[in-house]
Amino acid sequence: MQPLLSIRGLVKRYGGLLVTDHVDLDILPGEIHAVIGPNGAGKTTLIGQIMGEIPSDEGHISLNGQSIDRLPMPQRVRAGIGRSYQLTSVIQRLTVLENAVLAVQGARGHGFHFWTPAVETPALKDRADELIDLMGLSRQRDALAASLSYGQQRQLEMAMALASNPKVLLLDEPMAGMGHGDTGSAMMVDLLRRLKDQYAILLIEHDMDAVFSLADRISVLSYGRIICCGDAQTIRQSPDVREAYLGDEEIPA
Repeated sequence: MQPLLSIRGLVKRYGGLLVTDHVDLDILPGEIHAVIGPNGAGKTTLIGQIMGEIPSDEGHISLNGQSIDRLPMPQRVRAGIGRSYQLTSVIQRLTVLENAVLAVQGARGHGFHFWTPAVETPALKDRADELIDLMGLSRQRDALAASLSYGQQRQLEMAMALASNPKVLLLDEPMAGMGHGDTGSAMMVDLLRRLKDQYAILLIEHDMDAVFSLADRISVLSYGRIICCGDAQTIRQSPDVREAYLGDEEIPA
């Protein structure tokens, strides 16, 4: 199976600090590929390089067999890469619908029409409603984003990331800030299971229970290098992974 997203030899240096060290990574269609590693391992930098927010010093990235090395971030989004962030990026003073409509409007490159509110533009509103329904937020459609629970805000952010109809979805700690085993975390795990049939997903997450239950493959990043890649069983049994990341933590069965 040909990867949708292929990364070869990706490097980012800040002076003498090597943050990503010749990273090779493939994301396959319909796959959740998790990247785990300790704080400072280079995970968020890696996502920034894939998105084009952070320029790479070496290496190549291709999407669906086509190089995207020279594309700026907006063109990478239009080519098929969507992203969520570590910290929720929804606009608190707007409603759920207004947030989703703005995301759809931005993804489609629509200009602003001063005499017609975006939420009254059928093509934008209908797509926004589809995404809101997909995220299970229909009851909150007209509520202010500020009134949502943290988990619901993460779901809204996911709807906004999907507005561009991405081929590959980059998720940077979607369960950050949720307690282990709480309702929001369980809902996000269920949502990701449903999304994997439609999108290839690169998942960065510290919740090991979620990672081991969701990921088809896991890559372990340590000091900017991929030190192990495989299924959950391979990662559990790797002494290098235990030493570099998991330490004395109990690995989920």
